[in-house]
Amino acid sequence: MKFSVLMSSYCKDKPDELLLALRSIWDDQTVKPSEIVIVKDGPLTAELDSVINHFAQSAPVKIVPLPENRGLGLALAEGIKHCSFDYIARMDGDDISLPERFAKQVAFMEQNPDISICGGMIQEFSGSPDNISSKRTLPLSDMEIRKFCKWRSPFNHVTVMYRKKTVLDAGNYQNFLSYEDYWLWARILQKGNRAANLPDILVNVRAGENMLKRRRGWRFFTAEIKLAKKLKSIGIINMSEMLRNMLFRAPARLMPGWLLAWVYNHFCRK
Repeated sequence: MKFSVLMSSYCKDKPDELLLALRSIWDDQTVKPSEIVIVKDGPLTAELDSVINHFAQSAPVKIVPLPENRGLGLALAEGIKHCSFDYIARMDGDDISLPERFAKQVAFMEQNPDISICGGMIQEFSGSPDNISSKRTLPLSDMEIRKFCKWRSPFNHVTVMYRKKTVLDAGNYQNFLSYEDYWLWARILQKGNRAANLPDILVNVRAGENMLKRRRGWRFFTAEIKLAKKLKSIGIINMSEMLRNMLFRAPARLMPGWLLAWVYNHFCRK
């Protein structure tokens, strides 16, 4: 099965982390992608350009440059259009895919042609990739995923493999601070597409204090409120579920960093 890998990079990415991420989806994979689409979300540093250009000499890379930074949602929306194959795997520029990731997902998608989107589990690490701090597990079956979607994002974004047509039919990625993926999953499920998660760890993800800092503040508080309203508008949740999400999810964005970390560790991670 031919498939694309879709990535986005911007000027604040770290060259050494990007190199590790790229190697993990090509050099280290037992099943390699047919192409790797890298969206340059605005001008990059000379060091990042050097990493990408050097990598493109040994891997089937397609570079999609954007004249200015548009944010992850719009960058991925543009990248989707440049993917040559119907199956697309997502990847971030600072994470590490495990060697059997694509082999497992390709086998599953081939054996289950009714599945339009397939994710998996992640391990989070701080500093060294060997310093695993937590694990994010999610429901496996389509029915469980739909129930989970009412409360939290049902996929680890960096692990997903989906069909290009499914994403485009649902309206593609959109500009939505921190929730461009959750909002896309909700629309995909609302259209009746079937989904699944593999029980396997597919990607090791960088975490730590910086990740939590990026998810705090009034902008994220208002984004939570907006998300709850949007989920209700398409029938994913009802009025009482919308109010519940506003009450429990939104205030967390205003918590001190140490308290938000405690909530994540005790209620969102293992």
